[in-house]
Amino acid sequence: MSLLTEKCPICQKKLKNKGQGFFNLKTIKQCPDRHYEKEFHPALETYIETYKVS
Repeated sequence: MSLLTEKCPICQKKLKNKGQGFFNLKTIKQCPDRHYEKEFHPALETYIETYKVS
């Protein structure tokens, strides 16, 4: 078990990398059940977190 593993705050499943292009610098990680998405923008040097609203 790794302390640096990022997990969904809702279901606690490990976040997976979403498909992205070679030249795309932003990193997107998503919950397998799509509850939560975390996106890193290098230009802004910050994360944007998105929760699914039902």
